[in-house]
Amino acid sequence: MLLSYRTVQGPGEAEIVIKKSRFIGHCRPVATEEEAIQFIEEIKKKHWSATHNCSAYLVGDRDEYQKQSDDGEPSGTAGKPMLEVLKQQGLKYTAVVVTRYFGGTLLGAGGLVRAYTEATVEAVKAAKPVLKVLHREVTVTVDYTWYGKLENELNNRGVITEPPTFTDKVSILCLPEAEEAERFTAWITDLTQGQGIIEQREYRYIEQEI
Repeated sequence: MLLSYRTVQGPGEAEIVIKKSRFIGHCRPVATEEEAIQFIEEIKKKHWSATHNCSAYLVGDRDEYQKQSDDGEPSGTAGKPMLEVLKQQGLKYTAVVVTRYFGGTLLGAGGLVRAYTEATVEAVKAAKPVLKVLHREVTVTVDYTWYGKLENELNNRGVITEPPTFTDKVSILCLPEAEEAERFTAWITDLTQGQGIIEQREYRYIEQEI
């Protein structure tokens, strides 16, 4: 698993008009290649009367699944520059579709590349790029006598937590960054003088604004 990666919060949509041609960019995060393909098909169905629905996506921790389509535009003038935008912005698990309604004026190869690039950039911007950071769930259970000190120390350290659960003891779900989980566990053990019950659980990605 990646310790962190850039993607989009999405979905997002943006439109630009160049020489009366409408370019509508659609962008969203996708977890799998199948989800990317489904998203592209949804846009094609929605804009079935459009001249073109060009697309690109990157999926996988190492971009194992990547594809682009010019959908009838001259080769290399749409899908490729769209994919390049995703790569240049360091995005992963992201799909984009640019719908074109032809306005009657030919743009030429260079004009098309610029148009599809700009539409993709605006779509990504609308989908709001975010950084996903890997965290690990660590449950800390203590007697009530430790609760005040534990809560105070967690707050001082800026640890992300969820609301505590109160039974005969107090349990707090903490979310330190994954690479800090072992050190966090050692710190809690020391803080509670070994009296806390600590359970390392699932990994979870948490979004951070860029």
